[in-house]
Amino acid sequence: YVAENLARAGIGRLTLVDHDVVGISNINRQLVALHSTLGRPKVEVMAERIRDIHPQCQVVTRQTFIDADGAGALLQDLGAELVADCIDAIACKAALIAAAQQLGIPVLSSMGAGNRLDPRRVRVARLNQTEICPLARELRALLRKMGASLSFLTVFSDEAPAPALPPAAADGPPGRAKTINGTISFMPALFGALLAGLVIHQLLENGENPNIV
Repeated sequence: YVAENLARAGIGRLTLVDHDVVGISNINRQLVALHSTLGRPKVEVMAERIRDIHPQCQVVTRQTFIDADGAGALLQDLGAELVADCIDAIACKAALIAAAQQLGIPVLSSMGAGNRLDPRRVRVARLNQTEICPLARELRALLRKMGASLSFLTVFSDEAPAPALPPAAADGPPGRAKTINGTISFMPALFGALLAGLVIHQLLENGENPNIV
């Protein structure tokens, strides 16, 4: 949703990074997820969609997994100038944010949309001002250990989440059990639209047209 909103707003350069392929469990909430796209790389499907919306947009794709060992090198290789973070795995999320900060790249980040139902409870605040969101709480703790800043803007919900389902094996790397958070269709769209709006506001304030990752 972030990428599509940015493309429709006329952003000229976007880089999409995601290791995953479209699965049946994505159909309830992801733009790329259709029965016709099952099994295809998410970045490939999204790139096709963006090029159909905005043919002049330069779209770069990387079907890769972001971790602490490679986040910094990936951002440098891509020439990233602004990061819109939508990762749901805490360690990978923290690695990307910390690497971006070390390189002086601005970061805007989405917190957890899973297990929430109330669109009226979605907020915008800096990470150190978020409340109730368990993902934000864990991210703050990890970033503090890494010596990273908590002052970047986030989209989060102050609605107490419903209990998660028991952990189940995750597809793809790292292949470990992963907590399952049920997600209603409209919440990721709302989070994504707000995050894209923050990106646009930052670009307008800075008078820039950066390479957004």
